[in-house]
Amino acid sequence: MKGLAIRNQRAFACGALFLAFAIFFFVTALSYPAGTVARMGPGYFPRLLAIVLAAIGLVVILGAMKSSAEPQALRKWDLKGLAWVTGSVVLFGALLFPLGLIGALFVLIMVSSRASHEFTWIGALTNAAVLIALCLAVFVYGLGLQLPVWPSLFN
Repeated sequence: MKGLAIRNQRAFACGALFLAFAIFFFVTALSYPAGTVARMGPGYFPRLLAIVLAAIGLVVILGAMKSSAEPQALRKWDLKGLAWVTGSVVLFGALLFPLGLIGALFVLIMVSSRASHEFTWIGALTNAAVLIALCLAVFVYGLGLQLPVWPSLFN
């Protein structure tokens, strides 16, 4: 059976990750009542989303095993980049209330940008300006979330 070999290890790993998340969320959603299609409960949408995520994962896994799949090996993990991104998210959580959304997003974007091998200050500053404007437009003004926009020093 030559068609069952894993030819694209990267795609296979991504599909397996999708499937693992789908199983985790589906099992977690079992603790909430599903309801019916006409009267959906709090567990209905997470279960449905987990099923769709699992289907996507299975399609990716099967595609990675096709004989026509492009052979690709898994690369070594970039632990330094992972640390930059994880640290930036932790900093965002810690700095949201003292610095406000604008300051915390600026720190998040600048620190996480360091994870890229193609990092430039101009690119990071441009990215920060665009993403801060977009987040303000969507979350603060569009959805009306009660987030501190400016540092607590200015309140």
